[in-house]
Amino acid sequence: MTQPRSSSSPVLVAGASGTIGRAVVRRLVADGHAVTALLRPGGDAAQLPELSGAAIAHAALSDKTALAQLMERLAPSCIISCIASRSGAPKDAEAVDYAANLALLEAAQAAGARQFILLSAICVQKPLLAFQHAKLKFEARLAASGIDYAIIRPTAFFKSLSGQVKRVKAGKPFLIFGDGELTRCKPISDDDLARFIVSAVGNPEMSGRILPIGGPGPAISLKEQGELLFRVAGKEPRFKSVSPMLFTRAERLLNLGAGFSDWFAEKAEYARIARYYATESMLVLDPATGTYSPDLTPEFGSETLETHYRRLLEGG
Repeated sequence: MTQPRSSSSPVLVAGASGTIGRAVVRRLVADGHAVTALLRPGGDAAQLPELSGAAIAHAALSDKTALAQLMERLAPSCIISCIASRSGAPKDAEAVDYAANLALLEAAQAAGARQFILLSAICVQKPLLAFQHAKLKFEARLAASGIDYAIIRPTAFFKSLSGQVKRVKAGKPFLIFGDGELTRCKPISDDDLARFIVSAVGNPEMSGRILPIGGPGPAISLKEQGELLFRVAGKEPRFKSVSPMLFTRAERLLNLGAGFSDWFAEKAEYARIARYYATESMLVLDPATGTYSPDLTPEFGSETLETHYRRLLEGG
């Protein structure tokens, strides 16, 4: 792969307060880029030591006038968007995954930015959820915008596989769906993903492409994640199986009120999201077979899930 150009041309990171956004800013600073971290109004950079070395700017992505003025003042060459809806609910997804990204893109283009790098998600290749459709809608607008772009679709993050560390540490069983072999992924660390994202800055080999990416393999199932966690913790494996049908039943019940209440509609979407992640792998979907393929899922980086689990268990 051609090395990205070493440049001090300005890079602006939206979503800089998030887990991946902070790692991206840290990587950009380490690589010598002139970087601005974009925070919400009132966002306190003093609480985010990972942003050290970056300039700080504040703007609401919903305020198009303020965003345009900020872009005009900063004149960034490259925009990296790490923003994502927090809940995945339809209204939140439309407002953030689509509308906020679109506002960012339009302001960037008006200010003369040359490149837009989007952190998307590998799950959009099989879109069954509101946030997936919102992400795809923006991906299409970005691809048609005329700006130099790269769309990065990572597999599972280490953070998303860390929710049961406290359970295991407390002597509780590891929860699996079905037999624990329904899904697989190639998890990637924050720092490795940040390195991959930053490698797209000014890199012609990554231009105009959708780039799925995973961490170092092999692909791992939910049960194998549990076995790894127990081994690192020095405990005998204990599992408790949960049926994904629970989410299906919950969705059906909640849908009864979805036409009358936003609350019911959102909760029904949460049930769909839970079922999706319980049954769908975070790997590249082979278009020839319609199945998820570990072999087609690229690998990047060196940090392993085992190292991450050891760090968490040690309290780091």
